[in-house]
Amino acid sequence: MTSVNTEGKTKARYQLLSTGREEYLARGREVSKLTIPHLLPPLGHTATSRLPTPYSSLPARGVNNLASKYTLALFPANTPFFRLTIDDFMLQRLTKKEGMRAEVEEALNSIERSVMNEIETSTLRSSITEALKHLIVVGNSLLYVLPKGGVRVFRLDRYVVKRDPMGNVLEIIVQEDLSPMELEEEIRNFVLEQSTDSDKGESPDDSIELYTHVKRTKTGWSISQEINGKLVPGSEGTYPEDKSPWVPLRYISAANEDYGRSFGEEYLGDIKSLEALRKAIVQGAAAAAKVLFLVKPNGTTKAKVLAESESGDIKEGNKDDVSVLQMDKFADFRIAQETAKTISEDLSFAFQLNTAIQRNGERVTAEEIRFMAQELDASQGGIYSLLGQELQLPVVRRIMHQMERSNRLPTLPKGLVKPAITTGIEAIGRGNDQTKLASLLADLQPLGEAAFKYLIIPDYIKRQGAAKGIDMKGLIKTPEMIDQEGQQAQMAAMMQQGLNPMINQAGGMMKQQLAQEGNPNG
Repeated sequence: MTSVNTEGKTKARYQLLSTGREEYLARGREVSKLTIPHLLPPLGHTATSRLPTPYSSLPARGVNNLASKYTLALFPANTPFFRLTIDDFMLQRLTKKEGMRAEVEEALNSIERSVMNEIETSTLRSSITEALKHLIVVGNSLLYVLPKGGVRVFRLDRYVVKRDPMGNVLEIIVQEDLSPMELEEEIRNFVLEQSTDSDKGESPDDSIELYTHVKRTKTGWSISQEINGKLVPGSEGTYPEDKSPWVPLRYISAANEDYGRSFGEEYLGDIKSLEALRKAIVQGAAAAAKVLFLVKPNGTTKAKVLAESESGDIKEGNKDDVSVLQMDKFADFRIAQETAKTISEDLSFAFQLNTAIQRNGERVTAEEIRFMAQELDASQGGIYSLLGQELQLPVVRRIMHQMERSNRLPTLPKGLVKPAITTGIEAIGRGNDQTKLASLLADLQPLGEAAFKYLIIPDYIKRQGAAKGIDMKGLIKTPEMIDQEGQQAQMAAMMQQGLNPMINQAGGMMKQQLAQEGNPNG
């Protein structure tokens, strides 16, 4: 397939699309300034400039807490967050062998564990946590799944995106500032050849602008890279439609908008109010902590004597000549403190901090805390749904595609086996399968042994193991092993039946011999 890139126009296209990003950048910088400033620094910030320091640490603590909870909910440790599903009708067309479904599910479960092992050995979770912080604060983030494992995160001021009215991505352009020393030798030589003396800079460490253009085509995605208006050799390529390594994320999707809205934007009023109150309280407390003695100008007590006296000294003077300066603002500070406390409680509940779950009281039951935690989780159902489609599925598909290309995973039939997300608010999928299987067994109990004659026990055990994500190979006996054990038990029983008459006969003969010899003591 030929590339759709027009050489020399990527930078101009990036600048054109940047105009629609300014509002989101301004809003994101405002939220970032009051939460975690380094997530989206102010315009013009450099590595040597100083970031603002918020007076309140609660928003930053809330962002970190929420990002950690999202990471654990979406990518639980050592537990598959997805399942490979196969269409029932297609499975029936492929084979009519009884019990084949259990074998297929067991095979798919093995593939799931291979993909999870690839994820566990990479730096995926740390990068995902960083991306989630950007989503909470800025509302947007871009992931790049590296070919050799791991994920790279781009903040909003480093890329632009274009979507259709349904929210589907049409175009992505990424802008990077790189040192020539970071480039491969072939590309570095190309840059030096194409650059003029003014472009090369005074030092080899001067950065150059690299633009990566990813665009949707009729059959998938095309990609190309450009430096100094020139197409980088070997940078053109294509990706399958649902296996692109570039994953643009949104926290809240809005109709007809190319970018998403952030969690912090929804609570910006409370965050700004808390920051202003904390600043006033801290500065007021610092002023109130200052101790200043006032001495009457014409009094008998001398200011110099008072200043030079040590604790416990005896000096001549009049106590009425000396007074201490006080602000008399306790009531005003009390109002500010109570207001800040109320706002803090609201933000703690919004950010799902533990302090919001447990109410103030001497007797707080575990059931009450569990109910409150479930209520907080239920409020995040929308974001779980969006991240499942825009984060988890693309990452899984790309990782599986990379493993298939490196022969670390069998190539699955296209359109037959599909990944489905099993984490989120209800942890659907295999967790529900396990619950349903256990419920089925409980429903059969009242029917007695007659009902269990219709249940294929080996398949039931395999499905339970697959639902729990357990490797069942070598754990469940095969039909051959059961038949062999049955034959051995039957042979042992037959031998025992043949030996019993012989033992009884030998015992009778011994008793008869003893009777004939008689008892010498009788």
